[in-house]
Amino acid sequence: MRRQSPRRRLARLGVAGLLVAATATATPAAAAPAADGLLVHANDALIAVGGVQRYVSLFAAADGLPDVLTVTVERSAVADFATVVPAEDTTGCTETGTVLSCTTPAGHLENEGLILAVTAKGTAEPGDQGDLVFDLRQKDGPSVVTTRATVEVGEGVDLRAQDLWQTTAAPGTTVRTPFGVANVGDTTVRETVLLLSTVPAPARRHANCSYRELSGDQLTLCRFDDEIVPGAAVQLDDSAGLRVAADSWAPSTQFGWAFWFTPDDYEEFAASLPADGWQRGAGKELELVPATDTLARSLRQTDRTPWDNSTRIRIDVTGDQRADVAATGARLPGVVGATVTARIGYVNNGPAVINTSDPGGIETWARVVVPGGVTVLNAPEQCAPGTGETPTGAHGEPGGRIYFCEWHEATRKGDAVVLPFGLRIDELGGAAGAVQLRHYEVAEGERVADLNPKNDIAPLVIKADGGTGGGDGGSLPITGGSTGLIAGIGGLLLAAGVGGYVLARRRSTRFVA
Repeated sequence: MRRQSPRRRLARLGVAGLLVAATATATPAAAAPAADGLLVHANDALIAVGGVQRYVSLFAAADGLPDVLTVTVERSAVADFATVVPAEDTTGCTETGTVLSCTTPAGHLENEGLILAVTAKGTAEPGDQGDLVFDLRQKDGPSVVTTRATVEVGEGVDLRAQDLWQTTAAPGTTVRTPFGVANVGDTTVRETVLLLSTVPAPARRHANCSYRELSGDQLTLCRFDDEIVPGAAVQLDDSAGLRVAADSWAPSTQFGWAFWFTPDDYEEFAASLPADGWQRGAGKELELVPATDTLARSLRQTDRTPWDNSTRIRIDVTGDQRADVAATGARLPGVVGATVTARIGYVNNGPAVINTSDPGGIETWARVVVPGGVTVLNAPEQCAPGTGETPTGAHGEPGGRIYFCEWHEATRKGDAVVLPFGLRIDELGGAAGAVQLRHYEVAEGERVADLNPKNDIAPLVIKADGGTGGGDGGSLPITGGSTGLIAGIGGLLLAAGVGGYVLARRRSTRFVA
C-alpha cells in the first residue's frame, strides 16, 4: 500500500474540501506584518442568533520567536452578545473574568493557530459588534504585539441545497446544470453568491460570473441580486452547463461542488482564495429562475446552517476511451566514479488524459528500479524511495534502490513526464534497472489497464563507454503542454494564511501491486 503523508492528506481536500471546511471554520487572510517584522493575523467572525458556531483563528510567525508564547484575549467588548471560548481541540487556556489566557508553543501558533469558538447569545441583536483584543508576549515578559478580530451579529438566514446532483455524459458533450437553492428560513435572502468547483469547464462564460483554474479545478463565481423569499426555491437557467473534455478517460467519474453563500459569508470565505487570476465572463448574464427584484437592506446576512448549502456534483462519463502510456527508460554510457543524469519517465500517446485533479480520474505512477552498482545522488521531488511495492522514505530522498514517482499535472496526448535522476557509477556490470508503470483509478485506488500494457516497462541501463563519463542521457520527446510539466510538480497552493488547508490536488496515495 502507498503511504499517505500529512501533506498528502491535506492535499486531498482540494477546493471541495476547503469549501466544506469553510462551513464550520472561518479561514484567515494572509497575515499582515507588524512593526517588528512579526506576521500576525486573526480573522473576523460573522455570527447569528441560533446559528452555527463560528471560529476566530489567530496565527503568528517570525524568525526568533520564543519557544513558548502567552496569548491573552480580552473579550469584554463582545461579552454582552457573544460567547467566546477555546475550540474543542485548543488546550492550555484559563479564564479570569473576560480575559482568556493561553500558553502555546510558537510553532503551534504558526502552523495550527490558536482557535476560539464564537457563538451568538440568545439576547444578541443584528448589528451588535465588538473586537476581541489579542496580546502576544513571551511568558512573564513584555508584550510582543497586539492585534484585533471583529465579532459581528448578522441577520440570520437559512439556505439549503440538494445533497447530490448526478448525471451521465460522453466525452466532448455538454450537460445542463440546473443547480438550485432554497430559502428554508423565515427571513428573505436578498442576494446570493454561487461558487462552483468542477473538473469539467463551464460551457459558457456569463457576464455576472468570474472564472479561473486552480490546481486542476475549474472555479466559477457568480453573483445574483435576486431575492429568495421564505419557502421559495430557485435554480440556474438553461444556459448553465458543463462541458466534459473530449479527452476524458471513459468510463470514469468526474466530481465537483456547488456552494451557495450570502454575500457577507462569501466575503469572509474569499480570504482563503487567491484574489488574482479571475477572468470576468462576457456573455449573457446567468439568471436564477424564478427571480424577484432586489430589496436594499443595511443589515449583513449570515447563514445559520451553512453545512447544508452545498451540492456534490457527479458526472459519470460513459463510453470506452483510455490512453496508451509508454514508459521511457535510458541507456547511459559511463565509467566508474562518474556521475550521469537519467531522464526517465513516460509519454502519454493518448487519446485520453491522465493525472487529472478529479478523484474519479486515472493517475499513472512510475516504479523506478535503480541499476546495480549505481548510487542515487539526486532524486526528483516527485519520487520517494521504498521497498517492494511500498514507498517508505521522503520525496526527493537520495540513496534508494526503488523509487515510487507520482505526477500532479494533467498529462494529455503528446505530453511527456520527465523524472531526472542524478546517478553515481560505483561499479559496472550490475543488474539493469527499469521504469515500470502502474495506472490507478484515483478515488478507489483500483489498478486499471491502459491501451498497451506491453510498453509499460522500459530498461534503465548503465554501460561502459571507455571515456571520462559525466554523461547526460535518457531523452524524452517534449511536445504539447509538457514544457510546463518539466518544471516540477505544478498545482497552485494557497498562501500560508489559509489556516492549514491546502488548495491543491485531490489524489489517492495508495500504491497497489
